[in-house]
Amino acid sequence: MGLVVGAFWLGSVIWTFKDIRARSRDFVMRLFSVGLVALLTLPGFILYLFIRPKETLTEAYERSLEEEALLQNIEEKPTCPGCSRRVEITWQACPSCHTRLKKACIQCGQLLELSWKVCPYCTTLQTNLNTDVLADLTYKPQTTSRKRQTSETYSTGLEFIDENE
Repeated sequence: MGLVVGAFWLGSVIWTFKDIRARSRDFVMRLFSVGLVALLTLPGFILYLFIRPKETLTEAYERSLEEEALLQNIEEKPTCPGCSRRVEITWQACPSCHTRLKKACIQCGQLLELSWKVCPYCTTLQTNLNTDVLADLTYKPQTTSRKRQTSETYSTGLEFIDENE
């Protein structure tokens, strides 16, 4: 009988040590928990079950990762209205479907929403764009050779217009 009680006592002390090590980094809490079970045996083990942390360190870490992932999903991520792919706030056009996302101010060059008629940075009216200016802002691919494209190929403001139009 004494051997069974001794095995139970040793098993509960070892289990308590492993359990508290998985639940807490605090050395004092670990020492107190193992000492409680070692000194009081069954009542100490029952008390330990009441005072131990509810979740393990791994569970707490996983929960924090899940919370962080949820917060990142909640944050507004800009997407292209044409293809719904993720785009950067500073992009003027979607690199996937060539949809125009923003326009550059004709005076100061700051990026503006397509619907804005006045630049909030320099207060320049944006409605006086004519077709010559639009032609200068259009993407012009090189079709004659496959040489490295220079900065002359692309203008600062990108607007992709189908060649059929």
